[in-house]
Amino acid sequence: MTRRITVLAGGVGGARFTRGLLRAEPEASVTVVANTGDDLWLAGLRVCPDLDSLMYTLGGISDDERGWGRRDESERVSAELNAYGVGWPWFTLGDLDIGTHIARTSMLRDGLPLSAVTERVAARWNLGARLLPATDDEVETLVTVAADGGATERVHFEEWWVRTRATRPALAFTQANVAASRPAPGVLDAIADADLVMIAPSNPVVSIGTILGIPGIADAVRQTDAPVVGVSPIIGGAVVRGMADACLTAIGVETSAEAVGQHYGARRHGGLIDAWLVDSVDASATRALEAAGLRAHARPLWFTTVDETAAIAADAIALATS
Repeated sequence: MTRRITVLAGGVGGARFTRGLLRAEPEASVTVVANTGDDLWLAGLRVCPDLDSLMYTLGGISDDERGWGRRDESERVSAELNAYGVGWPWFTLGDLDIGTHIARTSMLRDGLPLSAVTERVAARWNLGARLLPATDDEVETLVTVAADGGATERVHFEEWWVRTRATRPALAFTQANVAASRPAPGVLDAIADADLVMIAPSNPVVSIGTILGIPGIADAVRQTDAPVVGVSPIIGGAVVRGMADACLTAIGVETSAEAVGQHYGARRHGGLIDAWLVDSVDASATRALEAAGLRAHARPLWFTTVDETAAIAADAIALATS
């Protein structure tokens, strides 16, 4: 019987994990529910960073050296836009990438929802998985930071993340209009009908947190009959990629594999996961995690190769289904 696996994922880390999962489970029917909180309008185009990272990585066209965008890119269009004073000069888009954004925006302007647009755009590439945005609604993540004179201001997550490199301490994260948003078609069914639900090693606050913040999705994860396993994005008290530590600090969660596992919480106690895979350096945390109601296992979690990532995914599956 074909195993049905649903993955909740952010961008680069989620994409690389899913690529390994597809190597480990080539016969599985995999659905990826992607974060859309990073999405933005830029130069009149709808840019969806995490959806595109997933699509490019699973489609075999990602620039793994840079860690984002497509291989063999040029940036002539971005340079021309900057010369006109349009867009963000610190948020450079490659020319091929801009082609994706133009196609997406054209379809959105024609009245298609983001889920239908994503299906049509992704159909060009052999992803090996179904790619779904968490919602068709715009739920852009805004970061509250301190301003001069003791005031505060809100900036788009990408400005805080890319332009300031998270150097301005975040006071809070909010997703615009999230309370009125709805899961995209197919999302709740993908969770309810899964044989296994996996939480990728993505940012727990602004990637996975955004997905789970869309009304109905967290409840679907709690109520699914499938086991739910997460893979830690924290190794030895440090983030694997990006600045998730700054995000965790803002919500009062320690940057540790144990703290993030307990942040998600055990489903038997009203939380979201049944099992939590941590790195070998965090093996001492497994006892506390198990005391909190989680099955826990430690093994190396570095994505050194696709084959090693596949082995990590396989061990996560084994932990969840044991």
